[in-house]
Amino acid sequence: MFLENTVNHREQFGWIEVICGSMFSGKTEELIRRLKRAQFAKQKVEIFKPAIDVRYDEEKVVSHDANEIRSTPVPSSSNIRILADDVDVVGIDEAQFFDDEIVAVCNDLANRGVRVIVAGLDMDFKGNPFGPMPALMATAEYVTKVHAVCTHTGNLAHYSFRKAASEDIVLLGETQEYEPLSRAAYYKAHLKEKVAKMNVVKEDVKDEKS
Repeated sequence: MFLENTVNHREQFGWIEVICGSMFSGKTEELIRRLKRAQFAKQKVEIFKPAIDVRYDEEKVVSHDANEIRSTPVPSSSNIRILADDVDVVGIDEAQFFDDEIVAVCNDLANRGVRVIVAGLDMDFKGNPFGPMPALMATAEYVTKVHAVCTHTGNLAHYSFRKAASEDIVLLGETQEYEPLSRAAYYKAHLKEKVAKMNVVKEDVKDEKS
């Protein structure tokens, strides 16, 4: 459970919050909720996202439920350190797409007294830890793992299964390219893919012999 820090004016350091999970789990929705609360409290907030993420809007951070908040697209994490000046709260969406320096950037901001809220995928479509997310989760004071609902079983889902035929780790997409699956459904789906590939190889071998 996420517990917000109590205010202690003698404490000069900030902290890092990480919101992680699969696609369609509500990560961005939760990020926007926390940032809007900070804005309502008249805190100075700056929000950043990777420049490559233009699925819904080139500048705004937008959730799957169409909630949105103004943000600044940046090509690399070093830009955040420069632009996040004289702020109380920094929000970062799709952190998995940033370079590894994002970990140092977040820690530097927290050490300057900034509350840093980061959202991102914890695993890629292959089920491996995604980019800098593991290091961010390890150094954060608070980690919130949210879940989607499995499209096959209705159970909690924390895997992002890719339906599109691409092996690129970074592939922007929505429901046409991805679906959230539970562990069991994800394992079965990958097993089905392996069997299909084996059958294709066997057919190719038969064609060559004939």
